[in-house]
Amino acid sequence: MKMMMEQIPMGERPRERLEKMGPEALADYELIAILLRTGTKDQSVMDVARHLTIHFETISLLAEATLEEMMIINGIGKTKAIELQAAMELGKRMSSVHAFKDKLTSPYMIYEYVRHSLQNLKQENAVCLFLNVQNQVIAKKTLSIGTLEYTVFHPRDILKWGLKYSAYAIVLIHNHPSGNANPSQMDKNMTHMVYEACETMGIKLIDHIIIGANCYYSFAEKGILKR
Repeated sequence: MKMMMEQIPMGERPRERLEKMGPEALADYELIAILLRTGTKDQSVMDVARHLTIHFETISLLAEATLEEMMIINGIGKTKAIELQAAMELGKRMSSVHAFKDKLTSPYMIYEYVRHSLQNLKQENAVCLFLNVQNQVIAKKTLSIGTLEYTVFHPRDILKWGLKYSAYAIVLIHNHPSGNANPSQMDKNMTHMVYEACETMGIKLIDHIIIGANCYYSFAEKGILKR
């Protein structure tokens, strides 16, 4: 018989604690326990939630987990994994909505803006941020999805969307699944091509940022944005 939330002592129930103290007072596993609702015949829902947070170490890693990876945890079936993934995705989208209001004024801010969606991917993804004159994000577009080692796109893809959004500036971003953020020669060549193409259209290439494992490489910071 599954252990329900109601079988946990009143003072320890996360729902009641949230109602009394607010969500910010709860630990990660308590918030997750509210989503899970039930445990197993051998574990309370709090135990299942604790095991989940211990296994994935951080909420960021849990947010990037696949359904299959979540279902490794005893007590997490397909339905619970789907519900968790949906909740995590809503959190990502809410963060993006707030971030759109902020000015991206440094390479580190740009890195923070995109790293959760790129740094754990198994394939290289090329992404472009289109900015207005205040350096606020107008749109974010995935230009291409490649392999473990490279991704291919053409500067005209950037210019097409840049003109569509009347962008003042752009930031080119891609990830390195290897975790090493240092640019390849291909990365350097593509940066120069995009820079020159943008110059002809009156659009500024502010930076090209490569996302690694908890690190990034900024062409602008290194002073090699241009040829």
